[in-house]
Amino acid sequence: MSKTPPSATPASPPKGDRIAKVLARAGVASRRDAERMIEAGLVTVNGATITSPALNVTDKDKITVEGKPLRDPEPARLWLYHKPTGLVTTDRDEKGRSTVYDDLPEDMPRVMSVGRLDINSEGLLLLTNDGGIKRQLELPSTGWLRKYRVRINGRPQEDDFTPLRRGLLIDGEKFQPMTVSLDRQQGANAWLTISIREGKNREIRRALEDVGFYVNRLMRVSYGPFQLGDLKPGMVEEVRRRVMRDQLGLEAEPQPDGPPKRPARPQRKRPSTMAGRPGPAQPAAAPTGRGSAKPTGRSTGKPGVKTFDRSGSKPAGKSFDRAGAKPTGKPTGRPGGKPGSKPGQRPDSSRGGRPPQTRGGPKKPRS
Repeated sequence: MSKTPPSATPASPPKGDRIAKVLARAGVASRRDAERMIEAGLVTVNGATITSPALNVTDKDKITVEGKPLRDPEPARLWLYHKPTGLVTTDRDEKGRSTVYDDLPEDMPRVMSVGRLDINSEGLLLLTNDGGIKRQLELPSTGWLRKYRVRINGRPQEDDFTPLRRGLLIDGEKFQPMTVSLDRQQGANAWLTISIREGKNREIRRALEDVGFYVNRLMRVSYGPFQLGDLKPGMVEEVRRRVMRDQLGLEAEPQPDGPPKRPARPQRKRPSTMAGRPGPAQPAAAPTGRGSAKPTGRSTGKPGVKTFDRSGSKPAGKSFDRAGAKPTGKPTGRPGGKPGSKPGQRPDSSRGGRPPQTRGGPKKPRS
C-alpha cells in the first residue's frame, strides 16, 4: 500500500515589516522613494546590499542608508506650511529652481510633503516626518477635502461651471466632480471657491482651461480638517500631537512605565517683619502713653489681626484721629478738655479759668 504524503503545513508569514515601510517611518523618504533608493543599491541590511524592496526586517536587523545607520523612528509629527509662489515641491529640481525645503527653518527635522503645489500655486502644504501619515493623507480613498481660492480672468456665469460639477474627461483622464461656487467679480477677474477630493497634477487649472477660463492665482486654504488660517507666507506651524492623533485616528503614543511623578509644589514665602529679612513675626508693643497708641504699621503675623496701610496710621476699614487713641466717631468731651475728662467738667484753673469755690464762700475784693 502506498503511503499518502503528509499534507504540507502552510508557511507562516515572515516577521517584521517591509523594508520600504520601515525607511518611510524613520523619515528617510516616502515609500516609493525608498523603493527607488533600494533599487539603486543605497540600502544595506546586516552588511549586505539589497536591490529589491521585497524584504521584511525587524528591530534586530542593522540597516544603513547611504552608509549611515538608520536611526530609531521618531514620534509622528505634522506641520502646516504656507507655501509661497516661486518654489517647487520636490527634493531636488533638475532645473536648479528653489524648492520648498530650501525655505524651511534650519532646525526642522527631515520632512516630506503631503501632496504637491505647483510652482505658481500657493497656500497650505502639509509636512510630516512619517511616511505612513503621508500615504494616508494622499490616498483618494480617504476622501480628504481640499479647498482652494481661485482667481480667473473673465466674467463667468454659474452655468459655465456645470461641467466641473458633473465631472470631466480631459485627454482620456477622468476628473471627479468638483464643488464650485462663484464668490464675486473683481474688475476683469472673478474669485471662485473650489473643493476637490483628488490631488491630480494641475487638476483645477486644467479643468478651468477646459471650460475656457485662465487661472491667474490659486491658493489652497484647507486640507481636510487642517486650515491655513492667518499663517503668513513662508511660515511653519506644528500641529499638536493630540489634535493630529484625533483627526487621523492614530493610537496614542506609549507612556513610560510607572506612575508619573508629581511636580513639587512651590513653597510660599512667609511675610517678612524686617526690611529685606524674613523671620518670625514680632508681637506689637503695648501702648505707653498718648503718642504710643499709634499703630506701627507692621503686621503681627497672627490670624485675625487687621492689615495696615504703608503709612502705618490707619487700619483698613476704620478712620482714626490724629492721636490714634480712639475712633473719630466717639465723642471725647468738650473742646480743649483733657483726655479722659468727663463730659460737662470745667477746665482747671491752672490754664487761666475761674478759681475754685471755698467753704467760706467767695472772698470779698479789697477796697
